Amino acid sequence: MKSMTKLLPTLKRWSVALIVCVAAIAALWGGTFNDSTSAMAAPDTLVIATTDTGDEIQRDNKNFVRDAAEKVKETANKNANRVERATDDDSFIQRKAQRDAARIEKRANEDAARTQKAIDDNVNAVERTIDNIKDVFSP
Repeated sequence: MKSMTKLLPTLKRWSVALIVCVAAIAALWGGTFNDSTSAMAAPDTLVIATTDTGDEIQRDNKNFVRDAAEKVKETANKNANRVERATDDDSFIQRKAQRDAARIEKRANEDAARTQKAIDDNVNAVERTIDNIKDVFSP
């Protein structure tokens, strides 16, 4: 057990180091194919994402979260119904399955709301950053 607790932090450090190295190599690799770096700084050739793109990404991500929450709730209800069909009327197991399904639905709604709020916060932060970059490059 002691060797396992020493192994996990080591694996974490190595995986982070590997990810950083791969990102650095990818950045260098992409930079070697940019011959015209002077054109990148010109305001008329600078391509920055618009808020429409941010809104579209935000909508898509929120729809994905809603769909995932609905699938979790459907599965919980389906499992509770299976337990209900498999047990006697008004048994302890049946009541527990119904309570569990209700708890899972509640948690799915809470998690979806938290995730959607995080999506909003992240998209807003990205849009603020884009606006700041636009301000820097505007004449």
